[in-house]
Order: sequence, then structure tokens, then C-alpha cells
Amino acid sequence: MNEAQPSPVPAVGVVCFRGDDVLLIKRGAPPRQGEWSLPGGRIEFGERAADAALRELREETGCEGEIVGLADVVDGLIGDRHYVLIDYAVRWMSGEPRAGDDAAHAEFISPHKLAQLTMWAETVRVIEAARRLMR
Repeated sequence: MNEAQPSPVPAVGVVCFRGDDVLLIKRGAPPRQGEWSLPGGRIEFGERAADAALRELREETGCEGEIVGLADVVDGLIGDRHYVLIDYAVRWMSGEPRAGDDAAHAEFISPHKLAQLTMWAETVRVIEAARRLMR
């Protein structure tokens, strides 16, 4: 008999642009601790996904933004967890990046510097999908 598998974890990611620059965090906690990533996190019970995205943006970076649209939905199998990541394209509105919540660092990254960072291939793909949506 198979053991019951845990349910997928609903989470959000935020692809926040200020001009051509994208806001990234360096993760300060698992999963993917120490890697560059999009701000984001779990959706709380009763919370709309879009509201969770803006909350996570605020908590992890101190920035405010407005949602432009849905960039993509990604399945992330990380360790023994299955995350369903709902990624939003967001236009920066205010605030200067500062690391908060479980982020160790937050900053706007230029497209040139972005190409030099090591990160999950899906993150790179979602950033490009969001960039197309912003045009």
C-alpha cells in the first residue's frame, strides 16, 4: 500500500520590474537557501493569490507594486515538497529594496547582470515571460 503523499503547496512568485531591472532576493532560508530567486512565498489560508504576491513583495523587499498580469504557473519539486508557484508580473511603484522576512539580500538587477547570476532555469524563463507581458 502506498503512503499518502502530502498535497502540493500553493505559493506565489513576484517578477517586479523597475524599468528593465528585475527585483531579486538572495534566499536566506530553505528551500534554495543562498540562491538568487524571485520574492515570493506560500499563500495563506483565505488569501487571494494576487494579494499574497503583493504581501510577499512587501515583506521580503520593502517594495510596493501593482500587478500587470499572470506570467506563468510553475511546478517546483524541491526536496520532498511539490510547490505550485503562481508567478505574477508586477510594476514597481515605491520603496527601495531591503532584505526582510526570509530574504538575506534584495536588489534590482540589470539584464546584463542577470545573465551572470546562477539561478533555477525556471526562474530565468519566468522572468523572460513576465518581461514580454510588461511590453
